[in-house]
Formats: sequence, structure tokens, C-alpha cells
Amino acid sequence: MCSTKKLNRLIVRPSRVGGSPAAARLHIGTLVLRAAIGKNGLSNQKREGDGKTPVGTFKLKGGYFRSDRMLRICCTPGLSMLRSKLGWCDHPGSGLYNRPIAVGHRHSHERLWREDHVYDVVFPTSHNEIPRVQGAGSAIFFHLARPDFAGTEGCIAISAADMRRLLPRLGKHVQLVVMR
Repeated sequence: MCSTKKLNRLIVRPSRVGGSPAAARLHIGTLVLRAAIGKNGLSNQKREGDGKTPVGTFKLKGGYFRSDRMLRICCTPGLSMLRSKLGWCDHPGSGLYNRPIAVGHRHSHERLWREDHVYDVVFPTSHNEIPRVQGAGSAIFFHLARPDFAGTEGCIAISAADMRRLLPRLGKHVQLVVMR
């Protein structure tokens, strides 16, 4: 049975522990979870390929899950099965920049169906969506962390166990707030 209390705001802050620019914490009310952010920390001026997580407030868009690796959580709004041919365009010169795209497209893209487990559950964010600015960063996702919580290319990541805990509690209009 699903919790009646839905989460609508997730706050990400750098942890400043251990000296890694990628160490962060995800705050949900009084609950604090370990997280990873961009390998080069945070940015107020996100650029494609800078390895930084953009600062700001972003909506979590409909997410995806690998049905061969994760059981669907019935209460998660907008969670769809990830298809093996789904990619995300990261080519700043493309009219499809920062949009879903079919794997194999002529423009460069990130493949969402991966051998590692980081995109077993993945939510695109509204970063650089409206207006979409060429070169201002693409594919900023909320997804699963690597086992060592290594820095991301600009995304926000938490453990699979913590994601499983959050999924049934996510509301329809979740905001992900990234703060310095």
C-alpha cells in the first residue's frame, strides 16, 4: 500500500565532507540521504561537458525503469519501462539537443540502456528545457549512484536502496532543488 504523504520537494546540497566536490546530501524533510553530484561540483552557469551539476530548481520529469532489473513501484507517477533504444541527445548543434532520441541517431547521444546499473531508475529533470539553450547542458538526470558514489557528469544520484524507499512516496509534481 502506498503512503498517503507524498514528497514534492527534494533538496540537494554539497556535503563538504571528505573533500570530494561530488559528495552531497539529499534532504527530504528531516531525512538526509547520501548522494553524488557532478564530479567537478556545482555550477551557476552549466556548460555541456563541464562535469558540474547545475544549481537551481528543476521539475522531475516522467522517469524510466529497467523492468529486467527493477520491479515497478506501483505508486510512482509517470514511471515507464525503459526501452533499449532510448537515448538522450547531447549534441549542442542538433535541433534535438537535450531531448529523447533513438539510439543510433546521427547526432551524439547518451544511451539510457546501460550495462552498469546507474540508469536502472532514471528521471530526466527540467534543466535547460524551456528555453533550451544550445551548449547549456543536457541529460541532467536523477538516477542511481555507483557503488562508490563517484561523481557524475552533472546528474544527481542516490543509492538503489534509497531510490526504492523514495519511489512510492514521490508526488506528481516533484521539485529537485540544487543548492550551494
